[in-house]
Amino acid sequence: MAAQKYERENRAPGKRNGPLGGIALEVLALFANLVNFKSGRLDPSLDYITDKLRRSRDAVVRALKALRDHGFLDWLRRFEPTPNDGKGPQVRQVSNAYRLSVPRRALALLGRWAGRPTPPDDDQGARADRAAMEAEHVATLDLAGFATFHIEDSDLAKALAQIGKAIDLRESAKRTESQSTSCSYAGS
Repeated sequence: MAAQKYERENRAPGKRNGPLGGIALEVLALFANLVNFKSGRLDPSLDYITDKLRRSRDAVVRALKALRDHGFLDWLRRFEPTPNDGKGPQVRQVSNAYRLSVPRRALALLGRWAGRPTPPDDDQGARADRAAMEAEHVATLDLAGFATFHIEDSDLAKALAQIGKAIDLRESAKRTESQSTSCSYAGS
């Protein structure tokens, strides 16, 4: 959507295409459907792109260049070694690894669609109530419970809980012992 708005906003009056062109928008739409969001992998070959879009190789290459020049796309050329003998590095190019991005000037054109939606009116009140309940609960915890509540790493939480129990035991022992009233004289 950002690329489409960018294309419309920057098109010169009387011109059919803007800075990206229609084929670049098609390439971008294809890439948006091809990207694997779990791994981030996006590496279609040029032949695959031309076959899917039914466009010439030259048109797709120019579209990719326009997308890169305007900040919507970047890629890494990849090579693999070949078993050929001879001078110099023996490699052949494999499909590029692409990365989609949105330049700030295009993101600014989206307006309210660019960021997170505004939270509902009752959201702030609900968050404040939840924070107050949590603070009240935390205030009632001993040191062991406090460590378990705040630390996500279970092994670390267990270790801190044991230390907390030991501190609580030491502090309670101090309160139950009677303090000595004898005086000690230094130097006698």
